[in-house]
Amino acid sequence: MLTIPRSELILGGQRSGKSRRAEMLASAWLSDSPHHRAVLIATAQAGDDEMHERIARHQADRAQRVPGLHTVEVPMHLAEAITQHSHPDTLVLVDCLTLWLTNLLMPAPNLSSNGLLESDWRAREASLLIAIEAAQGPVVLVGNEIGMGVIPMGAQVRAFVDTLGRLNQDVAAICTRVTLMAAGLPLVLKDAS
Repeated sequence: MLTIPRSELILGGQRSGKSRRAEMLASAWLSDSPHHRAVLIATAQAGDDEMHERIARHQADRAQRVPGLHTVEVPMHLAEAITQHSHPDTLVLVDCLTLWLTNLLMPAPNLSSNGLLESDWRAREASLLIAIEAAQGPVVLVGNEIGMGVIPMGAQVRAFVDTLGRLNQDVAAICTRVTLMAAGLPLVLKDAS
């Protein structure tokens, strides 16, 4: 039986099972009470045809796995969305922090002209951390752990990897539980619930 912590950060690589684990938590929350609700805050943007198809596939698969999960698309204003959708009877699932950061710092050329300045980014991150801590119901956040590979080429990509690593650390510090996913298996790194 899955326990639902006040807040959980689920990290992992591509296809590690992190989104599936988050969906399992949402499903467990929904089945625990007929009064429970669950909201997915999706941060992906369809910048090209492949991404549009990927998003559509994820939506269809998720609708089958967790039919009661309501989805809202929020590519930029994550803190505000968490605050808006958080209620004592509602689990908020954010998928994913990495795409949110990408939208803010390295947006696709056809979606936005440029990314945020570091001071603007720091303000957004601070607002996110406050929203997670102030949430009235459980919050589950999904993010990529991308710092285990080779050092990327190019200053912009290295800066992004560094910023994502700091974001993951900051979110992990305030979350009740932190889980690392590999090959579909969870490794609990922190459980203060």
